[in-house]
Amino acid sequence: MIKAELKPAIKALIKGQQWPQVRELLADSPAPELADLLLDIEEKSDRVILFRALPRHLAADVFSYLDSTHQDALLRDLTDEETRQLLAGLRPDDRTQLLEELPGQATQRLLNLLSPEDRREARQLLGYPEESVGRLMTPDYVAVRPHWTIRRALEHIRGIGKDRETVDVIYVTDASWKFLDTLPLRRFILASPDDTVEQIMDHSFVSVSAFDDREHAVRVMQRYDLFALPVVDSGGVLLGIVTVDDVMDVAEEEATEDFHKVVAVAPLRMRYRDATVWEMYNRRIGWLVGLVLINLASSGVIAAFEETLASAIALAFFIPLLIDSGGNVGAQSATLLVRALATGDVELALWKRAVLREVGVGAALGLTLGLVSASLGVFRGGFEIGMVVGLTMISVVVIANLVGVILPLVLTRLRIDPAVASGPLITSLADVLGLLLYFSIATWLLRIY
Repeated sequence: MIKAELKPAIKALIKGQQWPQVRELLADSPAPELADLLLDIEEKSDRVILFRALPRHLAADVFSYLDSTHQDALLRDLTDEETRQLLAGLRPDDRTQLLEELPGQATQRLLNLLSPEDRREARQLLGYPEESVGRLMTPDYVAVRPHWTIRRALEHIRGIGKDRETVDVIYVTDASWKFLDTLPLRRFILASPDDTVEQIMDHSFVSVSAFDDREHAVRVMQRYDLFALPVVDSGGVLLGIVTVDDVMDVAEEEATEDFHKVVAVAPLRMRYRDATVWEMYNRRIGWLVGLVLINLASSGVIAAFEETLASAIALAFFIPLLIDSGGNVGAQSATLLVRALATGDVELALWKRAVLREVGVGAALGLTLGLVSASLGVFRGGFEIGMVVGLTMISVVVIANLVGVILPLVLTRLRIDPAVASGPLITSLADVLGLLLYFSIATWLLRIY
């Protein structure tokens, strides 16, 4: 790890262009720390020279920890030969991620710099749908045949293992590369050298399709506590593996995207500190304009019941209380359900159970908040106002709670990310429904016509 007190010394060496000393000082540093150090260097030219000073095997690892914006900027300053060496050193899954983030022309240029074998591999991975497991997998795994002896299998593992993503798990395939089993390396080490691989197989394994959504891979690895997950095609042929480091990146990216959508922000495809004012504006203005249009309905409801409000001005005091409570309840239920859908805790087929549960929860919450609100209404405006406020609170809470659970289910059915149903959208819808209920109940109970 690069200690904080060393960073000024390193930057001083870089400024003095003492590259041999810099190279020696950073040779044993972790790749993530070096990636952060690169981003801390303000001078673009110094950043490029520092990257060039890194050992070749380390440069590829450091590059994989940069986000797509900085990767693209760095590639523009490297020569074709430097870029070729860099791409050759990247793992297939990291290389695929880089290529899919770049514009078409840049992707084609980089593909032309690859060796024929790497180019075929990259094009195969890029052929899968965006955000599919196929884009995430790497073909660098170790496979053995069931008829091999343990001795031969271990020799094979030793021969090719150093160039593979992991050797902790060994995969068994037949001559046609059909996937047969997953075996931990420990089982090979403890077995008799003369036993066959088939004798230690238990045919107990988990796999995913290359066309599955990458979030599905995250859930499978979490459920079965795996650090490497085999990926197969429709015929059961082993295509590659997804490793835990890739899955962690996906989980973080998806969680960040959901956080953004929950507060009505179009997901940022870069780090916050790298986003420009225009990019931040562009990600937020669309939703805000849409929410303004939805909120116009609230103004319309107030205008439609102007006589009711004028007849009992005390009703105005409780408008913020009621619509805020409805929005809060709706946002709570929506957030809980969206997260449950994302983690697989709730399946779409079980929607009736989720709705019935929320009816009960909403009724309990509504009665509690209704009693509190009715007491405040009696204190502020008399018994009739208290009745109006209490009944409205019960109705608003029950309905907002139902909207909060039903809307994510509907969006999921329509294949729209349910995270957009949380926060501002639910709150705005609850405002409209709350005002409509409030003034309708007031008109009925107070006999204002």
